[in-house]
Amino acid sequence: MRNIYYLILGMMLTICCTACNKEWEDEQYLHMASFKANVNDQGVTTTYVRFKPGGVVKYDLPVIMSGSTMNNQSHTIHFGLDADTLKRLNIEQYGHREELYFQQLPTKYYNMPESVEMPAGECLTTLPIEFTLDETLDQADKWVLPIQILGDQSYDYQINPRKYYRRAMLRLLPFNDYSGTYDAAQYRIFLKPDVKNPFTISSQRAFVVDDRTIFIYAGTRDIDYLDRKLYKVFIRFPEKGTDSKLLEVWSDNPEIELKLDEQKACTFTMNEEMDELKPYLKKIYITLYLYYSFKDYTTVPGTKLEYVVEGSLAMQRNLNTLIPDEDQQIQW
Repeated sequence: MRNIYYLILGMMLTICCTACNKEWEDEQYLHMASFKANVNDQGVTTTYVRFKPGGVVKYDLPVIMSGSTMNNQSHTIHFGLDADTLKRLNIEQYGHREELYFQQLPTKYYNMPESVEMPAGECLTTLPIEFTLDETLDQADKWVLPIQILGDQSYDYQINPRKYYRRAMLRLLPFNDYSGTYDAAQYRIFLKPDVKNPFTISSQRAFVVDDRTIFIYAGTRDIDYLDRKLYKVFIRFPEKGTDSKLLEVWSDNPEIELKLDEQKACTFTMNEEMDELKPYLKKIYITLYLYYSFKDYTTVPGTKLEYVVEGSLAMQRNLNTLIPDEDQQIQW
């Protein structure tokens, strides 16, 4: 009986020893090529690019090789455009309202390689994209660069099958020193003749025109209005180095009959300070004081509705001065 007991015990020890084969050293997940591009609720990746007239701005899109072990061989990862996914995304987001669709960025505004190398021993590389954005690119349109990782049996890698890992839908937002989202708590829109009960909005986005010009939409309009292109209000800042605080304000559409207040000038202030708790953090405060009126001629066909707009728009921009590249310092 004792011999049988020892025999059974020996068999159990043998099974346990053969089961301990250091499975943590083996690959638990397949090595797959993926983009690292976080998407927002619209299914696109917000991509901020410095507006540089006549120049080239480089943007590095991260590409990763996933897996539970380190990549042990080099790979050539191939890329291409993905217009089909952009079309599906537009229908999912906006149905048949084509005026609101994302638009594919024309090829003259960017340049990128067809492939990049993922070196052995590395799990991260970048796809370098060179943007040449200028004044001819109308920011009233929603420009997107749809990129996908290409797959083929001849390629020495696999693609991550998940939608937002194998594709990057880059929603381009060029910026200058004055563009961005402004707080509109002190911004009031009156429908004449009622000048006591204003309409209000929570924020107002300013889009790039050139290095010292932005545009906003008149009144309560934003980028999701079908007629937004008819209601642009352009704002030009003085050249740097001057003491002037006056803003040039105008519209490119005479139909809205934009008029400035003769008693109140459109001005701005711009101040900066270092954060008390984070000495490396620079805070820049920009406030716009706007006073104008315009006429809405599209909401009610055949009738012009006159609006008076007055108040201030304020924006705070935080810069991490520890980052050498000034364009990367901004904390969006």
